[in-house]
Amino acid sequence: MAYPVVQTAVCACSFGAAPAPLTVTSQPTVKICGMAAATIMDGTMANLPSFGMCSCPSNPAVIAATAAAAGVFTPAPCAPAAVSWAPGCPTVQVCKLQLLNNSSKLMCSYGGVIQVSATPALLVNVP
Repeated sequence: MAYPVVQTAVCACSFGAAPAPLTVTSQPTVKICGMAAATIMDGTMANLPSFGMCSCPSNPAVIAATAAAAGVFTPAPCAPAAVSWAPGCPTVQVCKLQLLNNSSKLMCSYGGVIQVSATPALLVNVP
């Protein structure tokens, strides 16, 4: 079962060294469990958090750091480059955008897969 993602949900990247909280900026009005509901536009390039150090071999910063270390693989600071989450929740719209759920994935242009590892909104009672 997929759960809705809300403000402060914890995200992780497959090539990142540390998890990071998601900041909801796509809409300020709809709340779930008292926290802003996330949409597929949250966590895009404008507001995606850093995951510490990136170890993706196709990241230009990692390539440069490795070259500077005479070919010894060297991680570099994470600067994610992603567009939007997929698939989202096609049946639930929040301010005309698809609701983000914890089964959605976000592909980083460098090769990492970003996903929600924990969301505060685990249970929503609908009358």
